[in-house]
Amino acid sequence: MGSKETPDLKIILEFGAGAELLFGNIKKRQLSLNGAQKWTIAELLKWMHANILTERAELFIQGDTVRPGILVLINDTDWELLGELEYELQPNDNVLFISTLHGG
Repeated sequence: MGSKETPDLKIILEFGAGAELLFGNIKKRQLSLNGAQKWTIAELLKWMHANILTERAELFIQGDTVRPGILVLINDTDWELLGELEYELQPNDNVLFISTLHGG
């Protein structure tokens, strides 16, 4: 029985309205995630926290989710309509994080 390699899951992450400042000031990233596992938004957030979050995690993560004030859009749709943390990422998904947190 030949084993077939599982292709990577390729997605795009985007950050706007200041959220990019927490991720090395990079507004857009193309990711290739391990395709052998199921990737939900919850798993993606853990990966982001461990691998690319460079500044003040408390401004992005609260518990197991994004903190209030961070809007999440998946393919231009509010993640609340897609199941939030339970949404299973699909090839070529575009995940956009927008900060509505502004100092004053």
